[in-house]
Amino acid sequence: MSDLLHKVENGIATLTFNRPEAMNALSQETFEVGIPLLEQWAQDDDVRCVVVTGTGDRAFCAGGDVKAMNAGRGAEQTTEQKVNRQLGIHRMSGLLNSMPKVTIAAVNGVAAGAGFSIALSCDLRIASSRARFTTAFAKVGFAGDFGITWPLVRTLGEAKAKELLFLSEMVTVDEALRLGLVNKVADADGFDAAVTELATRISSGAQLAYRYMKENVRLSSTENYQTMLEREAFTQIYTGESEDHKEGARAFVEKRAPNFKGR
Repeated sequence: MSDLLHKVENGIATLTFNRPEAMNALSQETFEVGIPLLEQWAQDDDVRCVVVTGTGDRAFCAGGDVKAMNAGRGAEQTTEQKVNRQLGIHRMSGLLNSMPKVTIAAVNGVAAGAGFSIALSCDLRIASSRARFTTAFAKVGFAGDFGITWPLVRTLGEAKAKELLFLSEMVTVDEALRLGLVNKVADADGFDAAVTELATRISSGAQLAYRYMKENVRLSSTENYQTMLEREAFTQIYTGESEDHKEGARAFVEKRAPNFKGR
């Protein structure tokens, strides 16, 4: 059985961490299969939304395989080799954060360590009522990886981000919703249906507009207000000349659902 399942249906691509016996911990196969798939989906016009989730209802992803670490896996590598490998596997978070498609973390259970980081790298997070979250890194002497610092600080501010990182306490799903770490919570019994509803809504939406919205949000973290005014002047006019805008305007006047094509 593969450590990572994948499928594309009705414009929705899904990656599923598939090691339920290990709380869906990450493995080398996860990256060897998952990163090329994400690269492919980023360029595939037939993929309109990407969902990341875990098998079962215990865990979304527990992050790195601590048992494998304890067994000394990779001990023969130099520090430089280890850093280069880490940079390579970090591409999973980077792709989820930057690809021109909306990405959704469907957090079905515990998201810990790098699993929490990967969830935070997605554009939207929908969580099961069984979900819980923890940075976990400090408990095993790690500083944190897969980009966790950037979204934590942006979402929570420095003080709360430091609290979550230093103390590694478990955050309940209700607290995660209150803090803005997740966008929506769905009852565990109806979780799959809620994920499908959200992903279908995104996949049928205005993909070109989503692409520029996503780029603009990312740029806003480093650019000043005037620069964003100039950027939005371009993206507003560019999307306004698109087929999607024309279809959206027609649908609004005709009081029907638009049929966006992503161009």
